[in-house]
Amino acid sequence: MNILVINCGSSSLKFQLIDAQSEKLIAKGLCERIGIDGSQMTYTPDGGEKLKTVTPMADHTAAIKLVLDALTDEKTGVVKSLDEIGAVGHRIVHGGENFASSTLITEEVIRAIEECNDLAPLHNPANLIGIRACQELMDGTPMVAVFDTAFHQTMPEEAYLYGIPYHYYEDYKVRRYGFHGTSHSYVSHQAAKILGRAYEDLKIIVCHLGNGASVSAVKNGKCVDTSMGLTPLEGLIMGTRSGDLDPAIIEFLCNKEGKDVHEMLNILNKESGVLGLSGGFSSDFRDLEEAFDAGKENAVRTMKTFSYRVAKYIGAYTAAMNGVDAICFTAGLGENSSFVRNMICSYLKYLGITLDQEANSKRGEDMVISTEDSRTKVLVIPTNEELAIARETYALVK
Repeated sequence: MNILVINCGSSSLKFQLIDAQSEKLIAKGLCERIGIDGSQMTYTPDGGEKLKTVTPMADHTAAIKLVLDALTDEKTGVVKSLDEIGAVGHRIVHGGENFASSTLITEEVIRAIEECNDLAPLHNPANLIGIRACQELMDGTPMVAVFDTAFHQTMPEEAYLYGIPYHYYEDYKVRRYGFHGTSHSYVSHQAAKILGRAYEDLKIIVCHLGNGASVSAVKNGKCVDTSMGLTPLEGLIMGTRSGDLDPAIIEFLCNKEGKDVHEMLNILNKESGVLGLSGGFSSDFRDLEEAFDAGKENAVRTMKTFSYRVAKYIGAYTAAMNGVDAICFTAGLGENSSFVRNMICSYLKYLGITLDQEANSKRGEDMVISTEDSRTKVLVIPTNEELAIARETYALVK
């Protein structure tokens, strides 16, 4: 069965077509600047050349139609008709407490997703637009919602509650939810396969490090803690997000700068993180690594602070699980920067970790980068959220 995976942003749409049985990628692409001048689509069939189409896309329905036309094109398409697409898997950022697993999309499910719009105002409405567009153009094809938050719904109460009046949780469900769930699920399962051990017998820490970054603790096959919270702002220092801070800072700076809470949250989401720490130099870790090597003070302080924060979370989650068997690095930075992995692991000698520097210098493949005698294993595992979504979708519709 062929599964179409859709990941809708406010003005973008990523897609992949995957053969669910063989897990082979058939085609992939990206629609950009939807509803904006200069919109375009890139489309790459497996084994073929990347094709770019510059054309107006007034809305997500127009983008989905372009995607379906590309997949069924006589010359460059990969299926003869839409009948060869057995189901569509949609990435949904926030499912709140309503969804602890993926689910077939019904009108009731759509209403429940809409109820979470306040918790993810930039993402959930766009995800819903993608669902409606596919329903309009692929009437009768099963649709599945796969939630970023679902994997973390196994967290115990002591891990997800905040130290605020309990009625805020009762009234508004203010609690920690976590994100990047499909990535954390995929990588932790893959780690067990690589190590040749049962998933349910392992204590795994997954470090999803990119422009958005989070850490999770997976004990005996269940997520027991994760660094992001009610929103993706909590946790690690990220590309432009502040991560953890004293909440009193918000009032303090509002008073000092004459800003309102909305303006401050915009700064914490879009002007902070490594961009802010580096004095506005860059939110791209590649730039920061190069500047670090050149001895630039702003890059040195930024990379040290970022790496320290990751190492601190690893230490906390080792305590939360009363031990750790494997630490996994994934996502753009985690997969590709041996420099960052070295900086983080320099704090972890108490776990008996020794890196194999030759293995650590490689990229683009699943690998163990710790030495054979390392008490705790360290792995690099390229994430594949689209494959994880396809797997979840296939499991529900086959």
